[in-house]
Amino acid sequence: MRFKVNKGWSTAVLLFLCPYVMRAKQNKRVLLGMSGGTDSSVAAIILQDAGYEVTGITFRFYEKDAHTEYLDDAAELCTRLHIPHLVYDAREIFQQRIITYFINEYLKGRTPVPCTLCNNLLKWPLLQQVADEQDIYHIATGHYVQKILHNGRWHISAGSDPDKDQSFFLWGLSQETLQRMLLPMGNLTKKEVRALAAERGFTKMAHKRDSQGACFCPGDYRTFLRKHTEAGKIVPGIFYNEAGIPIGTHEGYPFYTIGQRRRLGIYQNQALFVKQIIPETNAVIICNRLQALEHNGMYLSHWYLACPDEIIGSNDEIIVKIRYRKQANRCRVTLTADNRLHVCLHEPLASIACGQAAVFYRDNIVLGGGIIDAVVE
Repeated sequence: MRFKVNKGWSTAVLLFLCPYVMRAKQNKRVLLGMSGGTDSSVAAIILQDAGYEVTGITFRFYEKDAHTEYLDDAAELCTRLHIPHLVYDAREIFQQRIITYFINEYLKGRTPVPCTLCNNLLKWPLLQQVADEQDIYHIATGHYVQKILHNGRWHISAGSDPDKDQSFFLWGLSQETLQRMLLPMGNLTKKEVRALAAERGFTKMAHKRDSQGACFCPGDYRTFLRKHTEAGKIVPGIFYNEAGIPIGTHEGYPFYTIGQRRRLGIYQNQALFVKQIIPETNAVIICNRLQALEHNGMYLSHWYLACPDEIIGSNDEIIVKIRYRKQANRCRVTLTADNRLHVCLHEPLASIACGQAAVFYRDNIVLGGGIIDAVVE
């Protein structure tokens, strides 16, 4: 196989290509998830240049107002690269597993993490399933993450671009999936990705705007809830202060999240925060002190750890994140009798919401994670 180096490529691109060129000699076929956006499009270019026989696949998860331009964009790119393009209609299963979950979590007074569930339970498993059907070994996406072999097991690790790192969303993938993954964007920054697309003549892709929020709910989730819940499910209720005294009315408890301070509709000469949501009585508790939102720990259900023995009961430095950007907290993890993880924080953390994901790291390596089930005072 001949490998031609493009003089315009950055060092980061070359760092990705070198090990993959060697692996391509052993297994050259890869199924690439293509959304029609910039990242997955550039991933296709890099993989093809590295010697892989790329097949693109676009999953139809959700199409707002029946807009399908993304399908045309992905197909057009595959045509230009002379690679096959598959389309997989997953709208029904996406509705069942992701959208229904998203709505139900808010109706339970919790904060859902749809991108986490979609990646770990739907997108990557579907990618692997179709790859098996097509007799393709490798699977890939345009995620800004890397992977590393640590103590004999594969782990996701943070991408080089701290502003685009998506490792927070991929904590629940199996070892088989991780072993088969190719991650061509891991060593790149978004700026380098756009430059590479432009350099190769893919001007439209180079200037395409990044998606914001969940694919099915890119704007205000409250509008989505209003549209997709039956009448009478979300009704006005009462705001209470910490003493139980009514201080105003709200639009319905699902429209609020723990720690929220904007769009409350009540005004005092001090900052106000959502402290607690009580679905049974449609009540929202408000506090005026950030310290009132702090907790010393949390319990996780539906957890996954790549190496449980390295984390549970360990005295080593473990970092837990409940938000995917610029937030990290030291902790100790133990296992409870009911098979939940007890996360004891070294310092109190504010605005922990049930339903959120908590992800464990060590030196930018993802160790696992789980869903927050309860908080510890």
